[in-house]
Amino acid sequence: MRTLREFAAALQFMTRLPVPAFRFEPEMVLGGAKFYPLVGAIVALGAIVLERALRAHLPASVIAVIVVVYLVAVTGGFHEDGLADTADALGGGWTRPRMLEIMRDSRIGSFGTIAVCLSLLTRYALLAAMPVQRFPLYILAGQVLCRWSTLPLGAFFDPARTDGLGAKLAHRIPLISAGIGSLFAFAIVGAALKLAALVPILAVCAITLLSGLYYRSQIGGITGDCFGATNQLAEIAVYLCGVWQ
Repeated sequence: MRTLREFAAALQFMTRLPVPAFRFEPEMVLGGAKFYPLVGAIVALGAIVLERALRAHLPASVIAVIVVVYLVAVTGGFHEDGLADTADALGGGWTRPRMLEIMRDSRIGSFGTIAVCLSLLTRYALLAAMPVQRFPLYILAGQVLCRWSTLPLGAFFDPARTDGLGAKLAHRIPLISAGIGSLFAFAIVGAALKLAALVPILAVCAITLLSGLYYRSQIGGITGDCFGATNQLAEIAVYLCGVWQ
């Protein structure tokens, strides 16, 4: 029963999908971290159904727009918001206190606007250019691996401040949850892409490590927004692997 509650907590935390009522406990988000890649697979399933249903009726560019809109809507723009705040902070702040102050600001600035626009445009362009036979496979891989990136960041990097989402996840995701979640993620991507899975997995590992080290050098650790920014970079990297010839 606790496992089901942890899965429900992960689904509720990562998406806007309706979750049956259950007794929520804060530590369930940490214990449920192992299910983050599975949540990504569920999100991907909706995108795959949309793409398969529309492929015979609409051009690839229109399908790409619809899929991107779905991906944003199903998460409530959760990760895009993190990307925007991180870009504003790292682009507009000169000191660590100022960067952290900007991250607390609910308003979006120039750097955040540019980052979100580029993220949406890049995902649209890559999905529109994705070969038909690869589309469902790389959507699945992208949604699974981008959510997997939260696990190593949350397991190995310290929080940049003592409050906020980052403080609840950074260096608090249990290693056993990170390990199980990694097995889920790599098994799903491996089953989908076979030997071709190696490149996107390595790309996302590199992005996760380098972004984590960069956050630490700039603001001393991880905030909740940093998770969202790395998530977006990882998703784009996987789609790029899918269109690379």
